[in-house]
Amino acid sequence: MADSIPIQLKKGVLELCVLALLSRGDGYAYDIASQLAEGIEMGEGTIYPLMRRLQDEGLVATYLSESPSGPPRKYYRLTETGRQSLINQKSDWTNFSRAVNAILGDG
Repeated sequence: MADSIPIQLKKGVLELCVLALLSRGDGYAYDIASQLAEGIEMGEGTIYPLMRRLQDEGLVATYLSESPSGPPRKYYRLTETGRQSLINQKSDWTNFSRAVNAILGDG
């Protein structure tokens, strides 16, 4: 059970992290997954369903771009709806983490 808690915490903030990464610039799924793997140790297989859902919800849009190695890559970019969602989620996260830290005695 203890192992599932960190996994659930990571899954809970995955969308926020993806939107934050895309706010810095467009990216393709493998690159986004690599950045997430470095920062919060999420596997590559987790990213593709999430990217599909974000696209279905209108938070990201896609386009193809030539790749220096291999076929064209599908890039993701934030839509205006995605930018607004990021702002809202960041605010929610800040308030939530502040409340948790207060309970834990860390701030």
